[in-house]
Amino acid sequence: MATNYKDKLHSITTFIFDYDGVLTDGTVYPSADGEMMRAANVKDGYAIQHAVKKGYRIAIISGGQSKTMEQRMKALKVEDVFLGVSNKKIVFEEYVKKHGLEMNEILYMGDDIPDYQLLKTVGVATCPNDAAEEILEIVDYISHKPGGKGAVRDILRQVMKLQEKWFDEEAFHW
Repeated sequence: MATNYKDKLHSITTFIFDYDGVLTDGTVYPSADGEMMRAANVKDGYAIQHAVKKGYRIAIISGGQSKTMEQRMKALKVEDVFLGVSNKKIVFEEYVKKHGLEMNEILYMGDDIPDYQLLKTVGVATCPNDAAEEILEIVDYISHKPGGKGAVRDILRQVMKLQEKWFDEEAFHW
């Protein structure tokens, strides 16, 4: 019998997220100066900063790159941000080695083919409900939310509730 993905959530210490299509809906708005603007969900942002406060390791590994992406993650206190990445597997392996992580500690959320290898590697593989078909077929959990619309909060909340770190006094302070 296959293991329920919720059984695996007890071991999670580290969340790694793709950016475009996970923390955003995948839409980019080009500005006059060439910056690619993206809309982000404040509920996802709240959950990320709360997870950081609770001691979880959060990392972003994305092929996308912009000043606003960096600024957003800095505002949420996410220190491990890797943007403009052409080979996510290399960055991932270096990150895992640097932090001495085991695969069962890592939850990854991705939405498209560049995320495939990492999703096949980590302890818990997740995606938004609007992920590419190839991704939907291989993950442990498909959020009921689409990318950029609460999928990140959904999985952070599940893990933190299960580990009894979600709703406490700290939760009331941004």
